[in-house]
Amino acid sequence: MNASSLNLVKKTHSCVRLERDGRSLVIDPGGFSEDDAVVGAEAILVTHEHPDHFDEGRLRAALESDPAVQVWTLRSVAERMSAAFPGRVHTVGHGDTFTAAGFEVQVHGELHAVIHPDIPRITNIGFLVDGSVFHPGDALTVPDHPVETLMLPVMAPWSKISEVIDYVREVKPRRAIDIHDALLTDLARPIYDMQIGALGGADHSRLTPGDATRL
Repeated sequence: MNASSLNLVKKTHSCVRLERDGRSLVIDPGGFSEDDAVVGAEAILVTHEHPDHFDEGRLRAALESDPAVQVWTLRSVAERMSAAFPGRVHTVGHGDTFTAAGFEVQVHGELHAVIHPDIPRITNIGFLVDGSVFHPGDALTVPDHPVETLMLPVMAPWSKISEVIDYVREVKPRRAIDIHDALLTDLARPIYDMQIGALGGADHSRLTPGDATRL
C-alpha cells in the first residue's frame, strides 16, 4: 500500500474519486453522478453495465477529450467501447491486478446481486484500490483481503438493511462509507445511520456529494 495520503471525494450515488500526489482515479461515474465527475482523471473504473454506474456517452467524451485517459472494466462494458479506443479500454475480471494512475488495483467478484429470481443476473466486479479501499459495485462481495475502507452500497432495489449490516460485519473494515445512496431519502438516512452504526461493528459515515475525506 502506498504510504502517501489518499484523498477520497464522494460524488453522487456510487461514484467516488480517489486522489493522491496529483493523480486521480474515478470509479462508476454513472448517469446519476455529476457531469464533471471524470474531468481530470487519468483512470476510470467501471463495475458493471447498469446506467447508474456506466454512462457510455460520458466515458466516450472523456476518452475523446484526453488521450491519456484509460478505462478498466468487465467484458460487457469493454466490448461496447474498446473498438473505438484501441489499447485504452482494458477488460479485467476476478483475480486480475493492474496499475491505474499510480494506484494498485485488485479485482474481486463476478456477479451482480440478485434483484429478483425472474431477472437474469449480469456480471459485476469490485475494485480493491491500494489494498485499502474496496468498491464492490452492485454486489456484497467479500474480498479475500483485509479492507480499511469499505464503500458500502447502503440502499438498492436488490438489498435490505439486514444484508447491508451483515455485509459490514463480514468484511470487517475499519470504516464504512455510504455509496449507492441516491434513492435513499433524507427521512430514511437517520434510520440507516443509526442501525448500521450500532450493529455493523465498524465506523460508519456518509459524505454529501462533493465532500472529501483523507484516508
